[in-house]
Amino acid sequence: MWKPVSSTPKSTIVVRRLEAEDDGLFGRMLDLFGAAFDDETAYGANRPDNNYVARLLSNPTFIALVAIEDGDVVGALAGYELPKFEQARSEFYIYDLAVDERHRRKGVATALIEAMQAIAKACGGWVVFVQADHGDEPAIALYTKLGVREDVLHFDITVDDA
Repeated sequence: MWKPVSSTPKSTIVVRRLEAEDDGLFGRMLDLFGAAFDDETAYGANRPDNNYVARLLSNPTFIALVAIEDGDVVGALAGYELPKFEQARSEFYIYDLAVDERHRRKGVATALIEAMQAIAKACGGWVVFVQADHGDEPAIALYTKLGVREDVLHFDITVDDA
């Protein structure tokens, strides 16, 4: 899926959903996340091999979107479809969303979220949700503009003691 986001006389930004053969773009997506979150180790030290990436990108419940301008990945979103059990519908979770520092405040993040919304709608989803860290005011402002805020608590439960 290619979706034009913005166009100028010099360039166009498009949003694309990654597919099984897009391991190169997947790697560039990880590079962007590592740089944007200042965590190159988490996104680069133990990268999955191409077979794993192809299986992941072939999984319809994993959504990897990239925003591309002039061949460069300038934004990315990774998310998941979560099929519900109480009704025949799904929720869609935005796990990571980042935009290259030089391309912020140009509608790239909004375009990525809108692409996720379109995928969710096409798959029978009823909501897209995302978490924001306390103090991440730009993210909070964006998500507030696009949705309804819910104050919840988040807990990480390790599997080490299982």
